[in-house]
Amino acid sequence: MLIQTDIITILFTIKLMNIINTIMINTINNKVFRNANEAYEYIHDRILQDGVPFGDTKALFNVGFYITDPKDRKIINRERNWKEDYAEAEWQWYLSGDRNIAKLGEIYGKVPEIWKRMADKDGNVNSNYGWQWKRGNAFSQSQIDYVIDLLKNNKETRQAAISIYDAKEWQEYTNDTPCTYAVQFTIVHNRLDMCVTMRSNDLWYGFCNDQYQFSKLQEMVSKRL
Repeated sequence: MLIQTDIITILFTIKLMNIINTIMINTINNKVFRNANEAYEYIHDRILQDGVPFGDTKALFNVGFYITDPKDRKIINRERNWKEDYAEAEWQWYLSGDRNIAKLGEIYGKVPEIWKRMADKDGNVNSNYGWQWKRGNAFSQSQIDYVIDLLKNNKETRQAAISIYDAKEWQEYTNDTPCTYAVQFTIVHNRLDMCVTMRSNDLWYGFCNDQYQFSKLQEMVSKRL
């Protein structure tokens, strides 16, 4: 199975509603980028130019785009000064399925302050996506294994989806609310396509590291098919 040259990452899927209508602001839809850095730089400029003041930041809403080469995952923008060694450490942490930040510290050598702020009193977080996709059901099958089995048994399945954010678990989100709603996989023309749907995603930290993790996830699933 070839890895898809077409990864769909849908970010900022927030619709603000009032009593009268639905507001859709500064939409980017179906724009195609070759790699993650190209997407980062374009959206960075759009936020500066068109971002709407929202809370303590500027935001774009209802944004959707494609990255055609998800394996070209390095953010090379000089201003961002992104660190691939950290992103890879985070990926290894996700692979461990251990949601405690102490495990990240063991892998990376230290725990970034952002994770310390998000952890509960025991050091656990909800946004370790590896822990989320390894969560099982009543039959102890993990979400990721279930999805891979679906794809192996039916290449045309529309049900190969992993859920992460779950409003039914809101009481667990005191310190850390997952940004990702779901990840869906489909096989099109014998290639693995992946769609990531976010409730919110900051560009500076969230996108740069999340795109690395999800492209690695897509690659991993492809290799298991």
